[in-house]
Amino acid sequence: MPVPLIHTTDLFRPHNDPDDHFDLAVLYSLALQGRIELQGIVLDRPPPQFDGDPDLAAVAQLNHITGLNVPVSVGSSKPMPSPTDTQMEASPSERAAVNLILNTLRQSRQRVAITIVGSCRDVALASKTDPALFARKCAGVYVNAGTGSPNPALAAKLEYNVTLDPAAYRTLFELPCPLYWLPCFEDFEGEWRVRRYSTYWRFRQSEVLPHLSPRLQNFFLYMFERLRQSDWLSYLYRQPDQALLHKYSQQERNMWSVPSFLHAAGLTVTREGGVVPLGMADGSAVYAFQPVRVACDQNAVTTWQPYPRSRNRYMFVVQDVEHYQSAMTRALREMLAKIG
Repeated sequence: MPVPLIHTTDLFRPHNDPDDHFDLAVLYSLALQGRIELQGIVLDRPPPQFDGDPDLAAVAQLNHITGLNVPVSVGSSKPMPSPTDTQMEASPSERAAVNLILNTLRQSRQRVAITIVGSCRDVALASKTDPALFARKCAGVYVNAGTGSPNPALAAKLEYNVTLDPAAYRTLFELPCPLYWLPCFEDFEGEWRVRRYSTYWRFRQSEVLPHLSPRLQNFFLYMFERLRQSDWLSYLYRQPDQALLHKYSQQERNMWSVPSFLHAAGLTVTREGGVVPLGMADGSAVYAFQPVRVACDQNAVTTWQPYPRSRNRYMFVVQDVEHYQSAMTRALREMLAKIG
């Protein structure tokens, strides 16, 4: 059966980073394939320094392209002052995303997976509101945030997603359900390249954009152009602007979070770029999740060590540094080519 899944993301218009729109499209592809049941999307509030709003239009566009009807809610604007905060007295609009998460867990017959690619706030608040519910009904929380270096000095540098709400990030390491930790970087201030203890990879967009359906190409062009008018639907039906496609195909795109979606759906990626069920990679999977002991201190600094006996804490690790980037690029193209 498809895995019920809630996705939380810092998806903004104008975009902060286009990787979030690629991530969202991958999830819709998995839903179309019957691998997941996308039960809700939580959009972060943009931090004060950003000029924009949660990108509801992007969700509406992908709902229209795919024929799905995924509900969406906007998250809390109030940072957690401590890991014990529940914001129970907040207004209904501030609690809307928390209620979406809790109601989805309560109503689901199966355990629900949760993926996080931005702030950890709304999932943390939901878990503190009803920890027993998370223990019963959450299949696992995939948190794409943090620094994975085993070197304490490097691990002390807080990655961007952690800084959005450090107390919320700390809270996730106390969850009463499985936690899959996917550090964005191994060395946050070093060279951005594939490393063993981080999810980071990149691709040239010419390897993906020309292979997509016209409507999905327009989905990305609408985002790349940072358009703010309200014609999100009619824009999908235009002939894709070839000059714009060529322009954006020349850009490099940083990526992080796709392994979390695939793993939640019971899939992995081989060194040839194939997307296959877990257990069928025959030793050629380019990444894995290793059982660990992990702790997050009061400064939101995370430390870990391998612990084969762990049954509820796992950490992402690249098994094939040489082929990880090319394999993920092929897998992304394969996933997105299935839409439209």
